[in-house]
Amino acid sequence: MAHQVIGINGQFPGPPLNVTTNWNVVVNVRNALDEPLLLTWNGVQQRKTAWQDGVLGTNCAIPAGWNWTYAFQVKDQVGSFFYFPSTPLHRAAGGYGGITINNRDVIPIPFGFPDGDITLFIGDWYNRGHKELRRALDGGTLLGAPDGVLINGLGPYQYNTSLVPPGIVYERINVEPGKTYRFRVHNVGVSTSLNFRIQKHNLLLVETEGSYTSQQNYTNLDIHVGQSYSFLVTMDQNASTDYYVVASARFVGAAVVDKLTGVAILHYSNSQGPASGPLPDPPNDQYDTSFSINQARSIRWNVTAGGARPNPQGSFHYGDITVTDVYLLQSRLPELIDGKLCSTLNEISYIAPSTPLVLAQLFNVPGVYKLDFPNHPMNRLPKVDTSIINGTYKGFMEIIFQNNATSVQSYHLDGYAFFVVGMDYGLWTENSRGIYNKWDGVARSTIQVFPGAWTAVLVFLDNAGIWNLRVQNLDTWYLGQEVYINVVNPEDNSSTLPDNAIFCGALSSLQKEQSHRFVYSEASPVAPWRNMVSFLFLLASFTTWLQ
Repeated sequence: MAHQVIGINGQFPGPPLNVTTNWNVVVNVRNALDEPLLLTWNGVQQRKTAWQDGVLGTNCAIPAGWNWTYAFQVKDQVGSFFYFPSTPLHRAAGGYGGITINNRDVIPIPFGFPDGDITLFIGDWYNRGHKELRRALDGGTLLGAPDGVLINGLGPYQYNTSLVPPGIVYERINVEPGKTYRFRVHNVGVSTSLNFRIQKHNLLLVETEGSYTSQQNYTNLDIHVGQSYSFLVTMDQNASTDYYVVASARFVGAAVVDKLTGVAILHYSNSQGPASGPLPDPPNDQYDTSFSINQARSIRWNVTAGGARPNPQGSFHYGDITVTDVYLLQSRLPELIDGKLCSTLNEISYIAPSTPLVLAQLFNVPGVYKLDFPNHPMNRLPKVDTSIINGTYKGFMEIIFQNNATSVQSYHLDGYAFFVVGMDYGLWTENSRGIYNKWDGVARSTIQVFPGAWTAVLVFLDNAGIWNLRVQNLDTWYLGQEVYINVVNPEDNSSTLPDNAIFCGALSSLQKEQSHRFVYSEASPVAPWRNMVSFLFLLASFTTWLQ
């Protein structure tokens, strides 16, 4: 079936950004879509450059027919990340690609250097386009079950003739026997948690979202929306056949689970035949979240490994730092506010102002936002507002996500990695701190929160800026389940915008006409930096055959 997707340079998924820590990255984005666009860099911390973050609170969207150049440093980070369009529901149509930040040669990695590097994008897919999905939500209708699961933008291999029609193009991963490959797997879907597994192969987890993990073997792993993991996989089978690579939906109804199974093929160079037999088993109980929550608790920080710097990751003793601010963020099922379907945190559904928060702050535009977001649920009627969190620079914030809805939610914080210290069922109380992991909770930027449960994180607010804290599930994000954290360094008022800033809202008059309309040359659009790498991205819709 033919579908419209958002591609980059004619590719779906888009081209990779393969860089080394501390490099300066320049990405010139040409928007050939018919509506405004922003790209965000999921997990890249944008140290002191919040205006490059690419969300509606930090940037004016790039109008259709314009280009804009992002320029940022991947400062003191290594690992597996991805970029995607942050403008409403665009990721449901594509526009995403991988970001690999490599260690400097002088910094060893805590495992043998792999023989190859493979990036996989897994995600649920709706046959309806992103505009139709928006119209459904605007009309008060939830999206319902997706229509399939894609692996690298392709449909499932025909593992079962009664379930999968013939002629579907699928992903084939070519490998050599005896070699070890690093698989970087990203869930870029709309709202569905996926279980990832490879037939007859172990997954040795080594890294997630920039943190090296304690190395553990898994036969399968639940990967929630917006999360990234990397595994070492050794080609240690006899290659009597090819092998299935599977991403299947978790916590969905029996009527749709079969169609929500993405299947690719792992092909040894000496394979003797096609993959056969049943798919590798998923977790036993499709609806039971206890397997998944225990699996999540098993993922620990490798405290002895160096990261982007030679000092061990565990040299930052987060468990010894005094917490300065506590925010309990409660979500619940979408509800009507003034006749419009909304999602909330602490009874507030965020609405993006026409003037981005960063611009409003730098130019002292009054009335754009309020620094009055409550630090706990207020048990009041929900409302729509632009209320943000007033963070303390170099404070240590404890954030508890309380999920009172009925599905798994993933939360992401731009600008930082937070320490995952606890998750459990029920309502969080101060006594819940008794089970916190104060030593080797993994540092990452996206964490799952199970329905009827809570997850607690700790974050050191040392990166000045205004940073987006959002649910990664695209439907509830669109409905307002997000907030921003304002972090101001009182000793540094030197924040400036880049020369190519786009102005909108109350500052539209500052925009120079024609300054961004598809102007691009091989000459760098920014002053050259040391260790600079440049990319050109042309984002456009095109038709491709999926499932």
